[in-house]
Amino acid sequence: MAKERKRGIVRLRLPTSLLLAWEISAFAAAPSDRVSSVKATVNFSRDILPVLSDNCFQCHGPDEKARKAKLRLDTQEGAFRVKNGNAVIVSGKSAESDLFRRITAVDPDDLMPPPDSNHKLTPQQIELVKRWIDQGAKWGRHWAFDPIGAPTPPGVKNKHWPINEIDRFVLARLEEEKLGPSPEADRERLLRRLRFDLTGLPPAPAEIDAFLADKSSNAYERVVDRLLNSPRYGERMASHWLDLARYADTYGYQMDAPRPVWPYRDWVIKAFNQNLPFDRFVTWQLAGDLLPDATKEQRLATAFNRLHLQNEEGGIVEEEFRVSYVVDRVDTFGTAFLGLTLECSRCHDHKFDPITMQDFYSMFAFFQNIDEAGQNPYTGFVDYTPVPTLLLSDAATDAQLAKLSQQIVAKEKQFGAMREAARGAFEEWLKSKPVEPTVPGLAAAFSFDEIETNIAANSVDASKPAQAHEGPALVEGKNG
Repeated sequence: MAKERKRGIVRLRLPTSLLLAWEISAFAAAPSDRVSSVKATVNFSRDILPVLSDNCFQCHGPDEKARKAKLRLDTQEGAFRVKNGNAVIVSGKSAESDLFRRITAVDPDDLMPPPDSNHKLTPQQIELVKRWIDQGAKWGRHWAFDPIGAPTPPGVKNKHWPINEIDRFVLARLEEEKLGPSPEADRERLLRRLRFDLTGLPPAPAEIDAFLADKSSNAYERVVDRLLNSPRYGERMASHWLDLARYADTYGYQMDAPRPVWPYRDWVIKAFNQNLPFDRFVTWQLAGDLLPDATKEQRLATAFNRLHLQNEEGGIVEEEFRVSYVVDRVDTFGTAFLGLTLECSRCHDHKFDPITMQDFYSMFAFFQNIDEAGQNPYTGFVDYTPVPTLLLSDAATDAQLAKLSQQIVAKEKQFGAMREAARGAFEEWLKSKPVEPTVPGLAAAFSFDEIETNIAANSVDASKPAQAHEGPALVEGKNG
């Protein structure tokens, strides 16, 4: 049974960067005052940055227009500034640091954050800042901006419980909190967790019975492989991505008419089931149509960029909504691929993240390079897709289209031969000066083949020519 103890930890065929982002964010989201050990080393990214961001960056952050006293606490240069002999932070000396003196001041005029800001540091947060400064005030960045590293697993007292490196991190925290591990899951519970993790569905009774009856040493591993190879796995994983991609089967807004974009949904499911490498998964969705000799599948993936709301209401300002579509692409790119909300920078430099307004509109320029309309044609509830579109067909239709294309080429060649064969006879007929057909009672006839001084001759009555007022110009062209 020791070998089978998995506690629901499985190797998912997900992009490593996504797995790490989800895992790290779970730890990074912990409140900064959760550090329990007084002797523990204070980590800037985990413990101090959230305190500064929540309480200080509004007036001392990236937004230049909102910045007070020309002081920045979001950069190392600003945080360690020395002005008029006063240092904001003195490494190793909290008592000499203006930052610590201001957050512990008694005088309301000196206290930071100001009492009228509705922000106030808790005693635990003040203690964290003090310990951080006294420990050397080692600077850092938000974890999202640091390259992914390979931390050394911590040492643990219970050497027998961990079966992998992740277990050691979990157990170290449990031991720090003086807690013990949860009991091992029984096989039925283990299968249930596995099923929900990989397919989103509970196991059927027959599946439970089969797993309980399987006494082989690799019973668990075989179930994992079977579920990973199931079409339900792709559907389960795709559901998370489709939320990020703001997938919907309707356009939203007034009519909320159906949107036939389900082939993109199927492509995402297929990408997970076929374990498409993450770099291709990203590249195809952002710019698959720009790849050399782009395939239909690569172009289909770019529907990711067109899944925003689209309006067909008659009274809208079209350009306003076209711009909103581009903004939506920028915002979605930020949340899906950067883990950042970029929308704040649409109107001003971001107050908490290092994203400027110029950054936003530089990104905006990338996403407005398609010829699209801000208003969809009013179509009611018909199957309609606004341009630019990609017409999709199955293999049978492709074969039929290829066959028809060959027939068209053959007919065009045959028609060309017939035309050349008839050319001589036609020239002879012209030399015979055939009688032009006449229309009884015809008052005027203008060929417009010759126009002199804005006058076209009337072949029926030369005394009544046509007068052109706009000065038309004759150009070379093809008769007929």
